Amino acid sequence: MKAAVLKGPNILEMSDIAIPEAAPGELILRVRAATVCGTDLRILTGRKTKGVRFPSVIGHEFAGEVVQAGNGVSLFKVGDRVSMDPVMPCLSCAYCKNGHENVCQNRQAMGYEFDGAFAEYIRIPTLALRSGNVFHMPDEMSYEAAALAEPLACCINGQRNAGVKMGDSVVILGAGPIGLMHAALARLSGARQVIVSEPNASRRQAAADRGVDHVCDPSSESLPEFVRARTDGLGADVVILAIGVPALADEALTIVRKGGRVNLFAGFSAGDKSSMDVNLIHYNELIVTGASALSRRDYELAMNMLSSRQIDAEQLITHRFGVADSLTAFQEAGSGRALKVAICND
Repeated sequence: MKAAVLKGPNILEMSDIAIPEAAPGELILRVRAATVCGTDLRILTGRKTKGVRFPSVIGHEFAGEVVQAGNGVSLFKVGDRVSMDPVMPCLSCAYCKNGHENVCQNRQAMGYEFDGAFAEYIRIPTLALRSGNVFHMPDEMSYEAAALAEPLACCINGQRNAGVKMGDSVVILGAGPIGLMHAALARLSGARQVIVSEPNASRRQAAADRGVDHVCDPSSESLPEFVRARTDGLGADVVILAIGVPALADEALTIVRKGGRVNLFAGFSAGDKSSMDVNLIHYNELIVTGASALSRRDYELAMNMLSSRQIDAEQLITHRFGVADSLTAFQEAGSGRALKVAICND
């Protein structure tokens, strides 16, 4: 089968590798849609290393069709349309037992410890079925929409940590697909206004087209002044950092009101440092949170929101490629021209 094989930092090659076979308790899926994540780009460039192997197939946002079910598999059969929460918890560590499986001490993930989805076929390990990470897709749901359940579920986790609620003024830094998902979720939570800051003109337009209230070009406008002018001089109730730039973490503290919440949603690269003004946190009584991965409950909620079109995330997909063109797909995803890039296998 064709697969995009990661052989080292900045070395991604199209290769012909063996089609996997299902051992007892496993599934083999024909990958029908896989989307490229900003994390995939960080893995490719060596800026994210935990759990990454060489050589391996990466890709963790996907959906597909069951083509083989191993002995002992009873909940799935050949022909089933499925998607998967790619982060598999151990269910037995202290964090799992206390409702924080997304930060499981022993978690394993597709595209990391297990080969991922930038290939024609993918093997789903017994662990995933045992932990309930594999989901049947509703009949009306497209494979592309199901592939986007993973990033949406991560955003749901971040929104919960940020405490977005009715009447809030929410500022989102970054208008990539993650930022736009956060904007849509904030609206559903009852935010009275959503402000997006984004230097890329096409992404600012994408945010405006998707109904955000205000868009700021931080390269030509003062973001703190822009936010204060729209929040009675106080600042935002919530600021969500949807791009992993440490300097923006510093700026987030200057645009949130006293008692406000800042969520550092985006992942940062290994070695990144921030010079956050801790006095702003201290004297302004700010709440600063992070966001790590997702839980199965968030994934199921994301699937429901996507299938019912509460969130129309498919409109975020601007470029589509076949598996054989996976390298071009990665180039486009990193160019800044695309929102979300999908690799499809019809």
